[in-house]
Amino acid sequence: MLRITKLSDYAIVVLTHLAGSSAGGSQTARDVADRTRIPRPTVSKILKELARGGIVVSQRGVQGGYRLARRPEQVNLAEIIDAVEGPLALTECSSVEPEGCEHAGYCPVEANWLRINQVVRSALAGISLADMARPLSPPLIHLTRSRETVRA
Repeated sequence: MLRITKLSDYAIVVLTHLAGSSAGGSQTARDVADRTRIPRPTVSKILKELARGGIVVSQRGVQGGYRLARRPEQVNLAEIIDAVEGPLALTECSSVEPEGCEHAGYCPVEANWLRINQVVRSALAGISLADMARPLSPPLIHLTRSRETVRA
């Protein structure tokens, strides 16, 4: 099963919180943790990784904290996942170091996995932080299920 890890999920929650901040100024890890209800050590770890990835900037001092480095429309899910987890790879052969797979270079499905990895990455890159900050209504899955129930 392909899953987005809890750390990436939390990173997106933290970033949507920063994106939706009415003040637009810096927020401390403590403030973010209190408002998102994510444990403070986890928020601190996430913010440090996001700062290393250039997604947030940190400022020291009395008015210090973290804020988005760019507008929410300019940050996409693929780069958030890359910053927190490392480069996106669905299989060993589609990772940064494909030599980790003993079949790299002669696997009959390697090119297909590379293509699938590119499609998934492209889909994630097409969704911005601003998109994630906007709630969908009504949820598509509920709409689909309710139509199936009516037909049955």
